Amino acid sequence: MPLITHARALHRGQTDAERALWYHLRGKRLQGHKFRRQHPYGRYILDFVCLEARLVIELDGGQHQGSATDRERDAWLQAQGFQTLRFWNHDVLTQPDVVLHCLHAALSQA
Repeated sequence: MPLITHARALHRGQTDAERALWYHLRGKRLQGHKFRRQHPYGRYILDFVCLEARLVIELDGGQHQGSATDRERDAWLQAQGFQTLRFWNHDVLTQPDVVLHCLHAALSQA
């Protein structure tokens, strides 16, 4: 499946955590920064990205714990000049204020 087609499928099938976070990111709601969701970049599809601030946000479920693939992806993105923040789905749903605080801090440093 081509990357763009896969990204569109992910866009339509958002998780509850992705939907909850997107509510805060869409329409430049977070400090006026434009975020994209399920955005193809290189050989990856990024959950959320602010290209201007070079910030990637990844939401992870249990299958990502200790993932070598995620470490490789994060290293590649860092080499491209991006900062990657990872949050557990559970934290986005149960502690959204903490997640948003971390995002505000990262964007203030960008």
